[in-house]
Amino acid sequence: MSEFVDEYGPVTSRYYDGTYAALRDSSGDAGWYLGLARAANGPVLELGCGTGRVLLPVAREGIDCVGLDASPAMLDTLRRKHPPDNLRLVEGTLQEFDLGAARFALIFSAFRVFQHLYTVEDQLACLDRVRRHLAPGGALAFDAFVPTLARMAVVEEPEALDARFEQDGDEIVRYASVRRNLLEQLTDVRMRYERRRGGEVVGNETVEFQMRHFYRFELEHLLARAGFDAVELYGDFDGTPFGADATSFVVVARASSA
Repeated sequence: MSEFVDEYGPVTSRYYDGTYAALRDSSGDAGWYLGLARAANGPVLELGCGTGRVLLPVAREGIDCVGLDASPAMLDTLRRKHPPDNLRLVEGTLQEFDLGAARFALIFSAFRVFQHLYTVEDQLACLDRVRRHLAPGGALAFDAFVPTLARMAVVEEPEALDARFEQDGDEIVRYASVRRNLLEQLTDVRMRYERRRGGEVVGNETVEFQMRHFYRFELEHLLARAGFDAVELYGDFDGTPFGADATSFVVVARASSA
């Protein structure tokens, strides 16, 4: 496992909330994870909690929570939102986190965070950490995108506008481009945030990162290999069964001996 370098957070943390209020809130993911947290009744751990888009609503219901993220910048943005005292923030990686004797009724990883684990070694290391931190009967929940085969076959997609929102009186326009490594199932993503004021461009900031895509049976095999023997798979956050038209893997997994 390579040493973590926070190339993602310093830029992304400035624009994350505005971007994903526009792009992600309508998916219903935050409400779905909140429902799981209510049913589990705590304690809850989110892996890759970022700026708290999904975790803060859970914490504000009074459920004991821990938010873990490898990015100091993302955690700093969350702290500036004055989270309640029942939310503890921890800096650490998905592959190596150790919260001592703490055990959780629910561990979740929202909005494709698991796809930032690029190798099977890292994926299994994370799942091992999860199992060690689950309370008896506890559940792991996460989501990932379903790769569209026609789109995956396109090795390179040029820069295109994918989000637009207002922030601090300016207009922020985000452009994205991708390049795919089909052999490794990795996509190199480049996001450029253009800041406009009075119709004029006044700034540009860029971030680059990778994402690993998965296929259904690959995910199921990975979970089985890690000791999760009860897996529920949905195609959306409304509980739709996974089918041919699904755009998301929405997963709830349990290990009998966790």
